[in-house]
Amino acid sequence: MTNFLETKEGRRIAYDLVRGKGPGVVFLGGFRSDKEGTKALALEAWAKAQGRAFLRFDYSGHGQSSGDFLDGSIGDWFADARAAIMALTEGPQVLVGSSMGGWISLLMAREYPEKVAGLVTVAAAPDFTEDGMWGDFSEDQRRALMEEGQVALPSDYSDEPYIITRRLIEDGRDRLVLRSPLSLPMPVRMLQGTADTDVPVSVATRLLDHAEGGDMRLILVKGADHRFSSPDCLKLIELAVAKVLQRVA
Repeated sequence: MTNFLETKEGRRIAYDLVRGKGPGVVFLGGFRSDKEGTKALALEAWAKAQGRAFLRFDYSGHGQSSGDFLDGSIGDWFADARAAIMALTEGPQVLVGSSMGGWISLLMAREYPEKVAGLVTVAAAPDFTEDGMWGDFSEDQRRALMEEGQVALPSDYSDEPYIITRRLIEDGRDRLVLRSPLSLPMPVRMLQGTADTDVPVSVATRLLDHAEGGDMRLILVKGADHRFSSPDCLKLIELAVAKVLQRVA
């Protein structure tokens, strides 16, 4: 059942919480996705079957949470995730971050390592506002963004374009994780599809090369796309979470 958490910033964060044994598992969704997605629900069903505590939630401006998506930024969504994890879970958690959620889970691991027992990333998109958006913009798009405050990009997932705001880009620069040392002392499993056109394999290998940690693996799935939601991919996510839990339980 969906409940709501009021954050100190005054945002209402929608969440679903399953009580169970720890370490719990927390799913962090992607850009413009919500807690009702295929991966979140499949992982919740797996956690229930295991008797494992599980949390999924919507960032502000996403799903059932308050706010307008266009007003949000990586910093806001990181603050939402931090508020939900700190208020709603007990002890260290295994974070499962999908796409943008992978970036946010890395921010959590960097800022609050004592709260992160392990990490599983799925097509993680660290620093995508800088490398995948600003870095690919034409001069005209950059000029429009700076002068008009936003630019529209076509979407592969909707008839409506993505509106990218100047605030999203500028705030993202304060949250980059691939430009300075990134220590991940917890077990880390990174999952990535080779047919992902949103987050190329080079992003996954860059993260693997950049991060420092003694228990870190990257698993590539030939032919898997960015959704990473086929039955086999969903099973692989569950297996990765189980492996991390074995390391930390």
